[in-house]
Amino acid sequence: MKKKLLLLGGLRYLIPVIKSAHEQGYFVITCDYLPNNIAHQYSDEYINASITDKEAILKIAMDNHIDGIMSFAVDPGVMTASYVAEKMGLPGCPYKSVQILQNKVLFRNYLSKNGFNVPKAKGFEKYSEALKEIESFNFPIIVKPTDSAGSKGVSRVDYVKDLKKAFDLAINNSVSDRKVIIEEYIEQLGFSSDCDSFSIDSDLKFVSFSNQYFDSKAENPYTPSAYSWPSFIDVKHQEELVSELKRLVKLLNLGTSIYNIETRVGINGKPYIMEVSPRGGGNRLSEMLRYSTGVDMISNAVRAAIGDPVDELNMPSYNGYWAEIILHAEKEGFFHFLSINQYIKENNVVEIDLWVKEGDKVNSFNGANDAIGTLVLRFDSEIEFQQAMSNRDELVKVIVK
Repeated sequence: MKKKLLLLGGLRYLIPVIKSAHEQGYFVITCDYLPNNIAHQYSDEYINASITDKEAILKIAMDNHIDGIMSFAVDPGVMTASYVAEKMGLPGCPYKSVQILQNKVLFRNYLSKNGFNVPKAKGFEKYSEALKEIESFNFPIIVKPTDSAGSKGVSRVDYVKDLKKAFDLAINNSVSDRKVIIEEYIEQLGFSSDCDSFSIDSDLKFVSFSNQYFDSKAENPYTPSAYSWPSFIDVKHQEELVSELKRLVKLLNLGTSIYNIETRVGINGKPYIMEVSPRGGGNRLSEMLRYSTGVDMISNAVRAAIGDPVDELNMPSYNGYWAEIILHAEKEGFFHFLSINQYIKENNVVEIDLWVKEGDKVNSFNGANDAIGTLVLRFDSEIEFQQAMSNRDELVKVIVK
């Protein structure tokens, strides 16, 4: 009998996970309440259920005698996957630890309690409560849901008069607990990072950092619009972050897992761990690391979920300068065509993955789910690489009618 892997969600980011599982001889079941999601076309079986309903997914898992469960790149299913794994004695991170990581208020409190660098932060259920305490925060502040991903519901607030609008937006984008976290904004030094890493037996073996770019003209300017590798965070700060991330993984006893990790260095010179989620990141981050370092974390993550041995990993070494542009429209309309500078197209484009065709309706860029594709680039020269990324909005354009 083939070992069975239950994947929560059906986004296209699961397709390489399914392909890897099949290559390794596993049977794949995908599960969510959206039968038209593209990943279901690639799995061996699809089951319709809400991935946030822990008991329903537990019953499905037990009825199907699964050997492993994952919520790769699908943040709403991370808690459920951990819960089911723990109940069934399957591989996975401890449920109590995942609860801390997945709730922004619990996570900030945990970091503070254990001596990590952390911005002043507090959770609120009601706007009136937030308004009473807002004067104790230094502006600007960031207002966001405690339990959502993909930059949904996130706002920067510079003045008290704008708090209500931001608070309501965050509440409306909360996945389950209808709570908001307010935290002091950390002005970053250089680039922030959003990238994937991997631990074996609670020892963080592979830690990567990226350069994260944003589109200031987008409807939501806090949604990442591009990434590049290797990171320009200076070596000293990278070493500090690696040390602190290793300490966090050990403290939480996270075992063998893939992680999506967001970090930044403040203009105060302090490195900060912003987010850690025990899942692969969206926006094809693990695929980009496979391109740029040759390390296949996706296959390792699949084996870890099943409980089979994983490959030994070392810190990344990059084979050139790599970039991923998240294709998106700056305004709502109908997709016309993708314009790419001819020189870049001939010399640097490795892959064009376009998810729409001419005439398809596209949304303005308000969150990760509004992306319409990705563009993978490689450069031999750092100068050429930096010039291209500085002018990416001119070199690559999504034309909308």
